[in-house]
Amino acid sequence: MGGPRFEPVRTVRAYERVVEQVEEAIESGALSPGERLPSERELMVQFSVSRSTVREALRVLQARGLVRSRPGDPNGAEVLPFSPAALHKSMTTLARVAELSLGELVQFRMVLDGAAVLLAARLRTEEQLAEMGAAVAAMRAAAGTDEEAFGAADVAFHDAVARAGGNKLIQICTDVVRSIVVKLIADRIAAAPDREELMRRSIRHHEEVIAAIRAGDGPLAARLSRKAMYDYYAGYVGEGERSALRALLE
Repeated sequence: MGGPRFEPVRTVRAYERVVEQVEEAIESGALSPGERLPSERELMVQFSVSRSTVREALRVLQARGLVRSRPGDPNGAEVLPFSPAALHKSMTTLARVAELSLGELVQFRMVLDGAAVLLAARLRTEEQLAEMGAAVAAMRAAAGTDEEAFGAADVAFHDAVARAGGNKLIQICTDVVRSIVVKLIADRIAAAPDREELMRRSIRHHEEVIAAIRAGDGPLAARLSRKAMYDYYAGYVGEGERSALRALLE
């Protein structure tokens, strides 16, 4: 039979509509940080819903870091200022539930890290460059002896690079995507027989990227970063998705 194919309609619960309207008011600036929502009783009247619906909506808004609601407070919930921590939480939830494949996450990480090192090569300070060097020195000290310290130093390197680029959204996205990817393949990394060699190769890659950043060569730093990530993760990604990763290599 021809014609369009329709999707089943999802029933929207009342509290979701309340959440949507409050989110829209915050995003549009109609509600500013520090201001308060009307009281629970007033919200019941305005939305024409039950107290339990209002409370469920407030729980969701609080979980998303948009408002702070105290039990028994006679005033309405307080609208919170923008928080990188709230965005971090939202993005983590999105990345986990959006049915993204490992290949898509790795590809996104290649894009993000490539952009971060490109910016770092052009904008970094001497202090930030020293931070990156100290992180790689810590990786070298931990290689083969302390995997946890090695991982922490690796995270510190990428954080220093993202901070040097100066873009908070890139910092948050790289952190979220990195932690999810690492969790997804943690067991396979731990079981790798050549774990120590992987660490040493990782250190060499980081040193090459730092040299390009120090020289101010953004395109080279970005190319090296994407290639290092491809070399590290391609083996964990199915053959069908590898071509999507290779598309980012020049």
